[in-house]
Amino acid sequence: MTAGTAGAALTAVLLAAVPAGAEPTAPVPAAPDCAGVDAGAEVPFFEIEAECAAHRGTVIGPDLTQASLPSEASGRQAVRLSAAGDHVEFTLTEPANSLNLRYSVPDGRSGTLSVYVNGRRLDQRLAVTAKYSHVRTPFIPGSKIHHFYDESRMLLGRSLGAGDRVRVQVDAGDEAGPYTVDLADFEQVAAPLPAPGDALPVTGFGATPDDGRDDTAAFRAGIQEARSSGRPLWIPRGTFEIGSALQVDQVTIRGAGPWYSVLHGDNVFNNNHATGGIELRDFAIFGEVTERVDAQPANGFHGVLGTGSTLSNLWIQHTKCGLWLMNGATRDLTVEDSRFLDLQADGINFDGNVKNSTIRNNFFRNTGDDAIALWSNGVSDSGDSIVRNTVIQPNLANGIAVYGGESNSVVGNLVRDTNALGGGIHVGNRFNATPLTGTILVEGNTTVRAGALDPNWQFGVGALWFDGRDSAFSGVDIRVRDNRLIDSPYEAIQFIDGSGQGKPMGNVTVEGGSIEGAGTFAVQAQTGGTVSISDLSATGLGVTGLYNCPYPSDRQPLTIDGSGNSGWDGTWTDCSSWPDPGSGPPPEPGPDDNLALHGPVTASGNVGGYPPAAAVDGDADTYWESTNGAFPGTITVDLGRVTEVGRIVLALPPSTAWPARTQTLSVLGSTDGQRYATLAGPEGYRFDPATGNSVTIQPAASEQRYLRLRVTANSEWPAAQVAELEVYRE
Repeated sequence: MTAGTAGAALTAVLLAAVPAGAEPTAPVPAAPDCAGVDAGAEVPFFEIEAECAAHRGTVIGPDLTQASLPSEASGRQAVRLSAAGDHVEFTLTEPANSLNLRYSVPDGRSGTLSVYVNGRRLDQRLAVTAKYSHVRTPFIPGSKIHHFYDESRMLLGRSLGAGDRVRVQVDAGDEAGPYTVDLADFEQVAAPLPAPGDALPVTGFGATPDDGRDDTAAFRAGIQEARSSGRPLWIPRGTFEIGSALQVDQVTIRGAGPWYSVLHGDNVFNNNHATGGIELRDFAIFGEVTERVDAQPANGFHGVLGTGSTLSNLWIQHTKCGLWLMNGATRDLTVEDSRFLDLQADGINFDGNVKNSTIRNNFFRNTGDDAIALWSNGVSDSGDSIVRNTVIQPNLANGIAVYGGESNSVVGNLVRDTNALGGGIHVGNRFNATPLTGTILVEGNTTVRAGALDPNWQFGVGALWFDGRDSAFSGVDIRVRDNRLIDSPYEAIQFIDGSGQGKPMGNVTVEGGSIEGAGTFAVQAQTGGTVSISDLSATGLGVTGLYNCPYPSDRQPLTIDGSGNSGWDGTWTDCSSWPDPGSGPPPEPGPDDNLALHGPVTASGNVGGYPPAAAVDGDADTYWESTNGAFPGTITVDLGRVTEVGRIVLALPPSTAWPARTQTLSVLGSTDGQRYATLAGPEGYRFDPATGNSVTIQPAASEQRYLRLRVTANSEWPAAQVAELEVYRE
């Protein structure tokens, strides 16, 4: 079944000076979606949302407001249990003998929740706590209290079948409420794995399970003997205390399964050096990390893994990060079939110099930073693959991020329900990473409700977004193929220079794929350059197809090449404002409405300080001036849709300091931005401050989307000059 049925340097967030309008209203997602999406990792459990189960309690959400309980819930809804007898009852769809409950209780509380099977209460209650939740990170600008949910697991002591019922209920003695139940995972956990025939049990070196005493010395002795003998070290059933980090190299450590063999410690493995050949398999790591301190390596595994290592079937919970790889070269690593839950920062971060490695078929939920990050910090990560993973509810960053690096791929993943300060899948030159090079492939991924309102920028971040913050994309071929972007709260795809410097976007090719609902736009372009988008379909857009308003405003808008697109041909025409998600396209303009006002505008060139945007800003004291001595000069405005054009008004600054002048110009129109027809032929127009320094051109009425002025002469200056370009239907 599929799951759908930054360390210290990554604490930086989106802080560039970019255009801001009124704060958009948080969108309200449709709900509930109980069917899920068949994508991402193949996992051994099935998931049931609380709001889709029988319940006595209060459904909260849907709501995407930062720092609210619904915003961090899977599907943006959950069920609150406040009084005795309140419950959620899950009807199983497959066999299971275990429960893993995702819940929230108020800050500072711990206790229990009663569990029933087919109407009979179990003797064992489910432990719940706020110990690891309600996290504050004031050192991250824009962050608020977050990480509201945690997870608690138990074996039910019996095997159940489809149709059996498991209930969590508030009974007398359950005093940690009110409880908010998000979902439950149910799994048919197999019997404990047997020890390999030649294995060395760690108990033979003095480790004792479940006694609360530090077993570090026993594990170190066992690891040394296992390495020298070439035999695996065996972790039997039970919980073993690891008080200080273990170092591993050329050794295999195996357990009885992640439900049975548990290593308890904040930083169980920490390697400053390793040659490789490390195999860690079939056990769990549970930490006690309750706050994010980036100076401390409180990670499940920290350091280097050398060449040819494998991490498989691990369960890592309550550490800062799951895996943080640094301190040297890691090659040909495989991380597979593992769970990363309730972490204070990243799930997996390849912090430079990780090559030809694979992250596949893993499950991430409730990370406190990027769930998966390739961060080419100093030395490129290259040839790495992120394949068929599931990411749910990352906080403060992205689901999957590629920060620089060479020829890496993101294929077949599911990212769902992301939160503020990040998006779904991100590719960028950021965090001083080595720049993107080679071929970057983003293919066949699915996002659901990915992207969020950034509290610093005050506009939405996309489900799929590209940022040339440190440097423009150069020497790289970014291929984006056949991705499915579902119910994005804001825009589906975003292009931006997060530094606010207007570095041009380029070398991105989007081929195929679908946008199936977006709160605002299919594509949001906030910097110039050129990208190619072909055969991309869109439905259910909350506003219109394209936002194409560069920052700074003196830059040219993004040029989008390609063909075969459908469903997103409209353009937002007011670059001075942000629409609310779901507010619909702008109303049809009236006869007195200036169709060009604040619209996306391009020009053949301009003198510094006199950008083309000045010609559509509604202020006659600012103006566009083309490159001097380079006639003809052209300026083109996108009216956002094909509409009737009947009158054009051109103005220069009204100041009498401007001498009268004649500009020779023609007016051209286009419905597609490719083929232009002449609406008014070349003619000299007299601009005189004594009569308002404006002229009116009245071509024959026609249907156009793009209007272009072509200026070939100016009697007073060697350039075209326009302070206001106004377009009216009548």
